[in-house]
Amino acid sequence: MHTEDFDARYHDLDAQSDDEIIGLIFDAQAVGLAATRTATAAIAAAASALANRLRSSVTGRLIYAGAGTSGRLGVLDGAELIPTFGWPAERGGFLIAGGLDALVKPIEGAEDDASAGTTETQALKLGADDAVIAISASGTTPYTLAVCEAARADGALTIGVANNAPCPLLDAAEHPIAVLSGAEPIGGSTRMTAGTVQKVTLNLLSTLTMIRLNRTYGGYMVDVLLTNDKLKARAVRMICEITTVDADAARAALATAGDNTKLAILIAKGVALDDANALLARHDGNLRRALAATAG
Repeated sequence: MHTEDFDARYHDLDAQSDDEIIGLIFDAQAVGLAATRTATAAIAAAASALANRLRSSVTGRLIYAGAGTSGRLGVLDGAELIPTFGWPAERGGFLIAGGLDALVKPIEGAEDDASAGTTETQALKLGADDAVIAISASGTTPYTLAVCEAARADGALTIGVANNAPCPLLDAAEHPIAVLSGAEPIGGSTRMTAGTVQKVTLNLLSTLTMIRLNRTYGGYMVDVLLTNDKLKARAVRMICEITTVDADAARAALATAGDNTKLAILIAKGVALDDANALLARHDGNLRRALAATAG
């Protein structure tokens, strides 16, 4: 496994200057990121399948699974879908080796517990409406592999993200994504280059999925949850820029829409609240198509 290799370039890493150490670590990250581009076709295919699966019902769940750094990155990506894209919290979930305590401290031996991965997956009662993203730098982590296998056996869509290939996780997943990040500057410390690459891969995968689920308009996060003043101000700016109304009219539309930015945009364009709701429902939440339907 390349992520476990000891690279001769770093044999005297501790003897280098601060600037040299930073440069070597930075360069390793850059090489890993460059390798991510070779996986973009696999990421796009997985995102298309994921969007299709999640739009097939109003209850299908997106579950992230992993151990250690990989598990924590999955939690980070999944949790941020809620405020950024308005993804319903009840339609997300996490399986991390050792449980939620593992988010803030290592749980010894948890990643080796394949039986826990199977049991915890089966407890979710996954089915054909659900999807699992399983993440493992080595691609061999017993817990993560067991989750992927159990989820697929239960009919869920499975996506595997690994930094080595070939590996068991990529064989087990319906949609394998191999991002070959190479050896770490500190051998086996996959919180570094592999972790960076995993974060970027998850960014690409989940963002494209949310775009295809009609939760954006251009570069605007029009399904954002307005949970603080900064986000409310951002929503006002979005409404102003998309509809060309002034800030007062944008705030009034937002108030009428109950802080729903998509609805507020249609209202600012002169659509009544009930009609705006109907337009979005008719167009599966796609604001671009809803706006086009108001033209003329």
